[in-house]
Amino acid sequence: MSKKTYTLSVFTENKVGLLNRITAMFTRQHINIDSIAASESEIDGIHRYTIVVTETEHAVEKLVKQIEKQVDVLKAFFHEEEETVYQEIALYKLPASITQELGFFEGLIRNHNIRIISIEKEFLVLEKTGHRKETQELLELLQPLGLLEFVRSGRVAITKPMATLESYLI
Repeated sequence: MSKKTYTLSVFTENKVGLLNRITAMFTRQHINIDSIAASESEIDGIHRYTIVVTETEHAVEKLVKQIEKQVDVLKAFFHEEEETVYQEIALYKLPASITQELGFFEGLIRNHNIRIISIEKEFLVLEKTGHRKETQELLELLQPLGLLEFVRSGRVAITKPMATLESYLI
């Protein structure tokens, strides 16, 4: 079986230690987590973990079944890339001197759909939202310009085919 990228959506109660118990399952199965994001969901009191892995479908299916056995987990799903709408956010901290070449800087902003988040005396912070390939491409472009800091979030995703979570809980 070939490995593919899957997005797992895990809906839980917000309990201390649950994330640790869930990630321990990945370790036991020797599955690496590519990214993870946690947030509130559309239902009050229910939280959502969005976890991205690259693995075989069989291994992911087995893992999701194990995750659902956790007491505080309400429901878990996995989906292939084409079944999800997703984005990541990346922040880039650069020396303020990059703005001295105004034409280049303006072109950079326009060509990559970048938002300027903060302009300080010594540095500026740029934001790029998109898929990992896009944020990585910009990272590689900015590194030779004296990139000071870089951070990228985990994937935030909404699945296309899933019924509402509420329908599974009723």
